[in-house]
Amino acid sequence: MIVLYILLAILVFGIMIFVHELGHFAFAKIFKVSINEFSIGMGPKIISKKGKDGVLYALRLFPIGGFVSMAGESEESDDPNAYDKKPAYQRFIIVIAGAVMNIVIAVIVVFFLSLTSPLFGTTTVAEFDNGEQVNQGLTVGDKIIEVDGNRVATYDELSYEIMMNGDAPVDILVIRNNERVLIEDYIFPTTDEDGITYGQMNFYVMPEKRTFGSVMKNTFHTSVSTVKMIWDSIIGLITGKFGFKQLSGPVGVTGAMVEVAQYGPRSFFYMVAVISMNLGVFNLLPIPALDGGTLLFTGIEMIFKKKVPRKVEDIVKIVGFVLLISLVVIVSIKDIISLIIF
Repeated sequence: MIVLYILLAILVFGIMIFVHELGHFAFAKIFKVSINEFSIGMGPKIISKKGKDGVLYALRLFPIGGFVSMAGESEESDDPNAYDKKPAYQRFIIVIAGAVMNIVIAVIVVFFLSLTSPLFGTTTVAEFDNGEQVNQGLTVGDKIIEVDGNRVATYDELSYEIMMNGDAPVDILVIRNNERVLIEDYIFPTTDEDGITYGQMNFYVMPEKRTFGSVMKNTFHTSVSTVKMIWDSIIGLITGKFGFKQLSGPVGVTGAMVEVAQYGPRSFFYMVAVISMNLGVFNLLPIPALDGGTLLFTGIEMIFKKKVPRKVEDIVKIVGFVLLISLVVIVSIKDIISLIIF
């Protein structure tokens, strides 16, 4: 069964990569860019075939990436339809399309998960873990709308904000008897994991039946909350809240997917949505080796009406690529050691 889960995780990665590269490919086609190769995976070719459109379609050995090779993308080209001959706005759209496709797929997965859920959790307090009607000022029937200044509209948003900010006293804004009430310095119970303290909910919430409105609301807020979770993780790594131990590469993510799959299809597909959203958001960061780095250079060109010298861009991208691959290798080694030990 574990082998099946691993194969399933690899398949999901392949689909995510395919969708990402398909975004680049589709808009390159729309803008009539000359395309040399559409490849899923990296390393040696397993199979390849040249299409009637002149594009080489290939499946490569290692399922850790993919690419769309366009004329004039990384070298000078006399082709009038080369990538570098196209207007900056078209190149910007081609580059951003991959990440956008991953984000769209994540939202679609969240939508179907919402559509198949009979009930949704709200932000209204139903009862406390200890059975008390009142707990430090929070009472049954309170509809929580803010935690530590952050708006919450669904259970997912509420539980996430408590987890991230509930390690210290927080202010909670609620609706009580149609009035706004601020509960100051509310203390949640906490738990420690890998040296990091997280807040824990100490109450249950009232359910909400599935309707068209609740499905759309849950889809929107869960998607936004997922983006916020990814962004908070990135900020946490930069600020030192999260350390090297919390980083995961392809091996670690595959291991997590295998573990989550054992809790059922809903948990697995939610993680698929998180990873797809993560791939989209992370790729938009202005890091030279990522799509975001290319978008940065293209954006500079659009603003100043002048291209960044190719040599400068190439050097920055090569350095960024080497650093990124080095990080992936180091993190993957750490993930493998963790899997062996635990």
